[in-house]
Amino acid sequence: MKKTLIIIGIVLSVILFTGVKIAATNNGVVVREEQIKESESAIKIQEKRRIDLLVNLVDTVKSYNQYEQETLTKIVEARSKAIDGKIEEAENLLNIVVEKYPELKSNENYKQVMTEMSVTENLIAEYRNNYNEQVKSYNKYVKKFPNNIILSILGYDKIDYTYLDYDVSDDAPTNLWD
Repeated sequence: MKKTLIIIGIVLSVILFTGVKIAATNNGVVVREEQIKESESAIKIQEKRRIDLLVNLVDTVKSYNQYEQETLTKIVEARSKAIDGKIEEAENLLNIVVEKYPELKSNENYKQVMTEMSVTENLIAEYRNNYNEQVKSYNKYVKKFPNNIILSILGYDKIDYTYLDYDVSDDAPTNLWD
């Protein structure tokens, strides 16, 4: 009787261990798939941010350039009034320009555009690298023994994830401030 209980205990332990291993393997592959999807989503979010940022900053720079052009036009107008002897009118016009637009800094706006774009590109590269790490972890996990056998018994179809490359074209600018 004691031998029978020991054998039943061993069989139940093996069944329990096998069940736990199957569940852990299945859960492990699900976690890795979700990590890949999350990484993919982070890349898409940053790519959307890049587009939104570019549109917003280009619009800002355009409007700033327009205001700068208006300011320069008013300065030229004031200078011509001064030449014509209308010093008081020229002075009033210049005071209005100075009060309304104390600093002309479109150059700073251009630098800001480039800085923001650089930050965004770096984030995208970082998220692509994270995605590749997640794909590597997934591929290792589903190929390892006994995971590969357990997953095939469960009818799991391996998803073929590929690594992302970041190819820069040959004619991409390298230093925009020279």
